[in-house]
Amino acid sequence: MDIEPVDCAPTRAFRWACLRQRWQDLTFLHWAVAPDLVAPLLPAGTRPDTLDGLTYVGLIGFRMVGLGLGRGPSVPHFGSFWETNVRLYSVDDTGRRAVVFRSLDASRLLPVLVAQLSLRLPYKWSAMRMDRDGDRYTYRCRRRWPGPAGATSRMEVRVAEPIADPTPLEHFLTARWGLHTRAYGRTLHLPNWHPQWPLHRAELLHLDDDLVTSAGLPTTPGPPVSVLFSPGVPVVFGMPVPLR
Repeated sequence: MDIEPVDCAPTRAFRWACLRQRWQDLTFLHWAVAPDLVAPLLPAGTRPDTLDGLTYVGLIGFRMVGLGLGRGPSVPHFGSFWETNVRLYSVDDTGRRAVVFRSLDASRLLPVLVAQLSLRLPYKWSAMRMDRDGDRYTYRCRRRWPGPAGATSRMEVRVAEPIADPTPLEHFLTARWGLHTRAYGRTLHLPNWHPQWPLHRAELLHLDDDLVTSAGLPTTPGPPVSVLFSPGVPVVFGMPVPLR
């Protein structure tokens, strides 16, 4: 099986968009883990994607802006919200690289319910906010429903210089053009596309997080191996496709 290359700016692979949105003010924290540690957590038909024998656990905080269907208008009020997700890295039997979400905390209940029912994505309704003080960003999250209720996360970073030439690891962690999910007895691949990430290096100033362990993963092994920031990109999603 040939695995698709890590491409930071691929050609859009689908004609029609079923969803569009913007991801804004993103902080990416990542920890390296052994693939066999997370393999049981991935959907059928996928396995951990690796770089130099390791795979990664990601904790990503950001703002979702202007969520809408196809070419229609953005959903008023409910289409913009804060989100923090815990994700893993996957490759399927056709060689498509993607991410697998173990949890997605969001600050609006309606998108949580829609994502749970449509694609069985593990969205959670949470109280969330992001504060900015110059080059410092602080993301806060407290889970409301479903459980474990009261799981919290607080991360604070200082944004540094833009990255002119990302490393292979930085490409591997961010150049992802789809997600895998298990819904109604089938594993699905949902493709997405956006322009190349504008990435910045960042310094982690504070982290107090329950979301990673609440997602069924072990305690993160020390400081993250990668801390990145991006001001954001516009994103479109294609239709989900079942794995064969």
